[in-house]
Amino acid sequence: METDIAQADLAKIEAGIREKYSKVAQTPEGQFKYPTGQKGLEELQYDKKLIDRLPDAVISSYCGVGNPFSLGKISKGKQVLDVGCGAGVDTILAAMITGTDGSAVGVDIVPEMIARGESNLQMTDIDNVSFHKTSGEDLPFPDDTFDVVISNGGINLIPDKRRALTEIFRVLKPGGRLMMADQIAAGNVETDIKTRLANWFQ
Repeated sequence: METDIAQADLAKIEAGIREKYSKVAQTPEGQFKYPTGQKGLEELQYDKKLIDRLPDAVISSYCGVGNPFSLGKISKGKQVLDVGCGAGVDTILAAMITGTDGSAVGVDIVPEMIARGESNLQMTDIDNVSFHKTSGEDLPFPDDTFDVVISNGGINLIPDKRRALTEIFRVLKPGGRLMMADQIAAGNVETDIKTRLANWFQ
């Protein structure tokens, strides 16, 4: 876990993430090697009935490496947290699944992504969603708040993963679940910090 990264390098990571994802907030098309938008949702086998309820402009902003909803059922009335929510598509879908008796909260460090999430939300008739600009390493919620935490390609970007996971399990209720889709490094991990920084969010 990357707890030995210097403060100046942490600042570089955050600046680099913001630079890239401020562009992704406008459109994820062409920003990644994997499918985004409608094609991404279809290839990852998201629930078609839910997707059909989303406006095209919301669908076009989808960016994810997997389908966290494939990992288990979320029941009506549950409280869901989306860590690294991006444009908020998964957050909005979670709110649709939980129904009006439940809620979904999305958090992200990139202001432009939070703004895109709020804009996407305004294009729907859903009112049990909120977005907050904050890091997964410092979640501004009381202990035992959420029934489910989802994350889709967000935790791999967080420098201190141990702290992020500690925070996630702190805000999860006893018996709660983490449903996470993400990327991992395969093979030899680069030890040179400058090289790792250069490729942190590619």
